[in-house]
Amino acid sequence: MGRHKKGSKRDGLIRTKVVMLKRALLIIIFLLLPLTGMASSIILLNINDAITPPVASYIVENIDYAIESGASAVIIQLDTPGGLDTAMRKIIKKVMNSNIPVIVYVGPKGARAASAGAIITIAADVAAMAPGTNIGAAHPVSIGTSGENEKSGENKTMVEKVTNDAVAYVRSIARMRGRNEKWAEDAIRKSISTPAEEALKKGVVDLIANNLTDLLTKLDGKKVKKNSTTFVLRTKDANIVKKPMGFRYRLLSKISNPNVAYILMMIGLAGLYFELASPGAILPGVIGGISLILAFFAFNTLPVNYAGIALILLAIVLFIAEIKVPSFGLLTVGGVISFILGSILLFRTPELYAKVSLGVILPIAILFSAFFVICIYLVIKVHKRPAVTGMEGLVGEIAEVYKWDPNGGGQVFCHGEYWHAKGPETLKPGDIVKVKDVKNLKLLVIPVEDSKG
Repeated sequence: MGRHKKGSKRDGLIRTKVVMLKRALLIIIFLLLPLTGMASSIILLNINDAITPPVASYIVENIDYAIESGASAVIIQLDTPGGLDTAMRKIIKKVMNSNIPVIVYVGPKGARAASAGAIITIAADVAAMAPGTNIGAAHPVSIGTSGENEKSGENKTMVEKVTNDAVAYVRSIARMRGRNEKWAEDAIRKSISTPAEEALKKGVVDLIANNLTDLLTKLDGKKVKKNSTTFVLRTKDANIVKKPMGFRYRLLSKISNPNVAYILMMIGLAGLYFELASPGAILPGVIGGISLILAFFAFNTLPVNYAGIALILLAIVLFIAEIKVPSFGLLTVGGVISFILGSILLFRTPELYAKVSLGVILPIAILFSAFFVICIYLVIKVHKRPAVTGMEGLVGEIAEVYKWDPNGGGQVFCHGEYWHAKGPETLKPGDIVKVKDVKNLKLLVIPVEDSKG
C-alpha cells in the first residue's frame, strides 16, 4: 500500500511537470510568433480608382479580416489619381494602428500614387514602387474657385490653412516612418511628382520591385517594427490571398464619383418632372426616384455645397415657370445661369477629385436648356392655334341646313350632330353655311357666300 501511494504521487508530479512544460513551450511559441513570420498567408488588395469612402471601407474591412484570419501581412497594390481627404485619413489611421504590417506597392508599371495616394504610400509600413511609376502631386486644390480667386482674400487664407494642415500631417507621418520629410512637404506645397528610381534615392520609398513576385522576394526577411513588436516578413513562399473589391463596393465607388452623382441627380430631377407633368407614366417616376436615391447616397459621401443644390433646383423652377408665365425668355436665361453656377458650386472641398467636370456640366446644361426652350416654343405655338375642341372649336366650321323657318331659326348638321341655329331668314334646307359664333348652345351661321365676301 505504501509503495502504491508513493508511485501515484510520483506519477502525479511527472504529469504536472509535463503540463507546465507544454504551457511554457506554448507561451514561448506565442511570444516568438511575430519574430518568426509563421502566419499562413498574405492578403492582397488591389486599388485602381480614386480614394473614396467606399474604397476606404473596403481597405479597413479587409485589414480587419487579415488580422482575424491570422494573415502575416497585407499588401495594397495602388494606382490612384488621388481622392478625398476624409477617406485618405481613414485608411492611414487603420494602416498605422493595425496589428500586422501593411505594405503599399505602387504598381503595376505605369501606375501612379498621386495626391491622397502619395500620403497613403508614405504611411505604409513598407512602401514600394514598380519601375515606370510616380508619386507626389499632393497639393490641395480648392474646388469652385479659379486661380485668380485663390490669390485673394478669404479664399487665399482658406487654401493656406488647408495646405499647412496637410503639411503638418504628412511630415508627422514621414517622421514616424523614417522617410524624407522635406520631400513630403514639397509634395504638398509645390505639387512635385517623383519617378520611382528617384523616390528610392530620396528615401521616399523603401524598395523598387518589377512585379508582385519580385516584391515578395525582396520583402522576404525584412524586419518591420509596429509599436513594440518586430515582425520578420516571410513572403517568398507565402500563400497570397486575393481579396478583390466586391460588386457592392465597386458600385458604391462608381456612384461616389462627383460626375456620376451629378448625372444621377439630373436624371432623377428630369424623371420626376416628367412623372408630375404626365401622371401615370410610371417609368420616368421609377427611374427618377432610383436615380435620386443613389445621388443622395453619393452626396452623403461627398462634401456637398448645398448652395449648389439650391441653385440647380432654382433653375428647374425657373424653367417650369417660363412655360407657365410668358417672360420673353428672361426666366430661361436666368435658369441657364443658375443651373451652370449651381453645377460648378455643387461640391466644395480641398480635393481636386471632388468636382464636376465642365465636360459634363456644359452638355447637360445645353440639353436641359434646349429641352425647356423647345417646350416653351411648343406651348406658345399651341396658344396661337385656334381651338379645335369644345364650343370654341365649332367656330369657322362648315354646316348644312337641316330645317329652317321664316323667323331665321332652325337646325343645322355640323360635326355629325344636329344643332339649333340662328341666321338669315333666306336660308333653306340643304344650304351650306359657316358657323360664325356660338352662344347659349346655339350656332350663329351665315351663308358660305357671305363668309367669302
